[in-house]
Amino acid sequence: MDVLGETVVVTGASRGIGEAVLREFAAAGAHVVGCARDADELGDVVESIDEPGSATAVRADVRDEFDVERLMATAARANDGNEIAVVVPCAAVNHGSPGSMPVGEEPYARFDDTMRTNVRGVFAAVKESLPHLRESGRVLVPSGSIAADPKPGMGTYGVSKAAVEGVARQFAADTEAAVGVLDPGFVATDLSGGQGRDPSDVAPMFSWAATDLPAEELDGERIDLRTWKRASR
Repeated sequence: MDVLGETVVVTGASRGIGEAVLREFAAAGAHVVGCARDADELGDVVESIDEPGSATAVRADVRDEFDVERLMATAARANDGNEIAVVVPCAAVNHGSPGSMPVGEEPYARFDDTMRTNVRGVFAAVKESLPHLRESGRVLVPSGSIAADPKPGMGTYGVSKAAVEGVARQFAADTEAAVGVLDPGFVATDLSGGQGRDPSDVAPMFSWAATDLPAEELDGERIDLRTWKRASR
């Protein structure tokens, strides 16, 4: 699939991986509809997008299904009524410092908000996109090695990544669109304490998964950094 002229939706698009993915798809000529809770930060990102692509900013909180419903309806109208081709639900939180959050010491409020954002937010993004997503569309769910290889002190964030991979696999089983998990490795974002690869270095993994990776190799599968690098040599 070529994303030139296509509609792509990215949540959590004001910073981190979400911002880098928005820029990546816009540079490939897509019309990207991005959402974030901070309208000013998101607006700055969208205003900086140059041709060949374009972008639309929608202030939305993925914890609110009505916001997400509005986001997807806006995306379906934003690009001459084209159906959504790709959804990348990047919005996530980590309420603590990586490595210093033993799960048994997590406050209930922190557990609830992390799961509501990182898991329910992805569920809402995929669910609300379905009425507007073409049958050959793709959903690319970001995750990390922590989902399958727990590390001490990763708390609810680690739990949420394991859970969101289950959400992705079930959508893959129940929908015509190809839904897969992408693990770009350790990326320098607010969630990782600024350690890891630059988000712009891994953003091409998402455009590759949307365009070059066969749908049957994506659907219900987990694609890691090594697989992408080997395939794109």
